[in-house]
Amino acid sequence: MKLLMISVLLLSVTPALICQQSDEQSQAAEVMRQMFLHDAAREAAGAGYAGTRRYRLQNERMDKSAELVAAVHCNADGSKHFAVVSEAGWGSANKHVLRKMLESESETSSPATRPQSRLTADNYDFRMVGTEMLDGRTAYVIDVVPKRRDKYLMEGRIWVDASDFALARAEGKPAHNPSFWTKSVHFVQRYQKSGEFWFPISTDSITEARIFGTTHVNIVYSGYVPNTNNPSPQEISPSQTEVTYAMH
Repeated sequence: MKLLMISVLLLSVTPALICQQSDEQSQAAEVMRQMFLHDAAREAAGAGYAGTRRYRLQNERMDKSAELVAAVHCNADGSKHFAVVSEAGWGSANKHVLRKMLESESETSSPATRPQSRLTADNYDFRMVGTEMLDGRTAYVIDVVPKRRDKYLMEGRIWVDASDFALARAEGKPAHNPSFWTKSVHFVQRYQKSGEFWFPISTDSITEARIFGTTHVNIVYSGYVPNTNNPSPQEISPSQTEVTYAMH
């Protein structure tokens, strides 16, 4: 009798759970569809952008730090050209970590590779969590689950502005561990509205490595303007360190 009652309860609950999960997925899918459409419109209107990034690295175990400043110019197709402006501090970290970060990110900048890393249904499953206030604005909170273990993808949670359908925050970890020597990576990236456009303002990451221990990297983004406001950006000299890079 008890088994029969349990079976009846399971049969009555399971369809409701499936329905709820389906609603969460369909709601999230619609938000992401709107975000993709709005992003495309903003990219077309801005025709790319230019700005500056400041990378700061701090390793607790070694008690060493490094800093790198880079100028960035993003083309209308999403590819980004970086030029290192200055470096200071721990030279080995600048060479083997910060510059390698730029090189790694450069792989996602070309039009051929960029679709593999974007927040689309081809790359992710999405589930609506709810809404939250973020910097005084309502945002949809969505869990993102990568469809494959890929170095270009993330696993975590995003916040999408409910008015502009723009990415306002992303938090998580890489879908694929970068190497055996890396135990874990966690990052938080924040975006902010400037005029009609949304630009990143900061990225904070913590990496736990098997040999070097805990490493913090902070990236601050400044002076970002769309190319429509800067129609003749200064060309980056080929003699400088130059990479291309796409955010997502």
